[in-house]
Amino acid sequence: MAEQGNKTAQVELGIIYGEGSGVAQNYDKAAYWYKKAAAQDSVDALFNLGLFYEKGWGVIKNLQLAREYYKKAVTKGSVDAQVNLGFLYIKV
Repeated sequence: MAEQGNKTAQVELGIIYGEGSGVAQNYDKAAYWYKKAAAQDSVDALFNLGLFYEKGWGVIKNLQLAREYYKKAVTKGSVDAQVNLGFLYIKV
C-alpha cells in the first residue's frame, strides 16, 4: 500500500523503520517514507520530518528545514509540532 502512494501506510513504515519495530532500525528508510507521506501533507510525516531534521536522523541535520516542517505540521493542527517549534526557537 505504501508503494502505491497510501500516506497512512507510508507513515506507518516510517514509524516501523524509525523505531526498529520488527525490523532493524533504519533512519534512512524512515526518512524516505516520511518524505513520501509529507509530500501528501500528512501531519504526522511533517512532524516526524521536523524531528528528523532537528536531530539529524537519516538526513543531514538542518534546523531551517526542521522549522519549515514543524510550521507545516502546526498549520495542520499538530500541538507536538507547536511545542517542538517553540523549543527550537529557544535553542537557536
